[in-house]
Amino acid sequence: MMISTKKIVMVPGPVPVSSSVLRTLADETQSHTDPNFTEAFQSLLAELRAMLHCDGVAFVIAGSGTMGMEMAAANVISKEDKVLLCTNGFFGDRYISICEKRGYNLDVMRAQWGRSITADEVGKALTEGGHSVLIMTHVETSTGTMIQLEEIAKMLREKHPEVIFIVDGVAACGGAMVDMTWGIDVYFSCSQKALGCVPGMALLWANNRALAKREAIGAIPESYVDFDRWVPVMRDTKKYWGTPAVNSIQALKEAIRLVKEEGYETRCKRHADDAALITASMEAIGFKTACEGEFRAPTLSVFLYPEDMTVGDAEFRDAILKEGGLVAGCLGDFAGKGFRMGHMANLDKHMLLCYVGAVERACLRCGMKTEPGAALAVMQKGLAARD
Repeated sequence: MMISTKKIVMVPGPVPVSSSVLRTLADETQSHTDPNFTEAFQSLLAELRAMLHCDGVAFVIAGSGTMGMEMAAANVISKEDKVLLCTNGFFGDRYISICEKRGYNLDVMRAQWGRSITADEVGKALTEGGHSVLIMTHVETSTGTMIQLEEIAKMLREKHPEVIFIVDGVAACGGAMVDMTWGIDVYFSCSQKALGCVPGMALLWANNRALAKREAIGAIPESYVDFDRWVPVMRDTKKYWGTPAVNSIQALKEAIRLVKEEGYETRCKRHADDAALITASMEAIGFKTACEGEFRAPTLSVFLYPEDMTVGDAEFRDAILKEGGLVAGCLGDFAGKGFRMGHMANLDKHMLLCYVGAVERACLRCGMKTEPGAALAVMQKGLAARD
């Protein structure tokens, strides 16, 4: 009997999860009122605030990253605000739909797919438009681009300090540098990407200015995502609004322990180094990244097919699957032109080699003019050169 090939998740989330996180997830379910749980949850929230240097409240709520998008908008944007939404791709466009459905006074700035909107471009638009809220996506999952977040936040502090800054950090948090003290008012993410946990939880950080804006807005029609419902619980986890995802929260606490153990800055550097190595490996067998170099995301890549590709997109991704790797198809302008590969969270050297090896074997399976071992040689040399 032939032994089946183990499948490795290589999509931009969910990610492979460390064994200690999975073991924690499998622990016996506690009551949400158990003192051991409420203490652990309170500790987790403190760790999350410290991780991003948030002077306000960190929220951990059962739901997806998309729920985080809605939560951010519902609590800090009023009907009187004028919103500038800068989009670098598919998920930035999703925020357009959310804002339009809420009836906001909205202006949209779009980047060409594969590049990112710059601080100068944002500053010019804010000066001309008189906006009071800015929304941007830290890492765009559909294009593999990353905004120059610190530079943009610095520009806001110096030239537009009155503007509320909301950042979608779904594909960035845990793998790209972020610091709320740069001038970010609301930052949100989710559990199953670069933080290295299982799906099911939205994470949101709101600074004191954002909390004051929520208070100034007054009553909102939402209930589940209303800050006012959750702030008392996030400040004192013995209080109750809705039953927390007990096991998942304990698993997230273990995932954050691993982040702290590695060190956030060290972790971000590792992600950037991994991304550079994977890019060089893929380029060695004829692929190219869809994103321009200065905007290159450290947590995921969009690899475009060689011009002389003789097989279709679905066939090639199926070949990768048969070789033990699951990648994601492209979206929007890049649909059918390449594949998306996630390389985030707690990947080690063995997994990086497996990622590259699966794609290289798929090339050979599909009859492409690929030198066996070309991509792996680049990866091996790069990994051997590390400390």
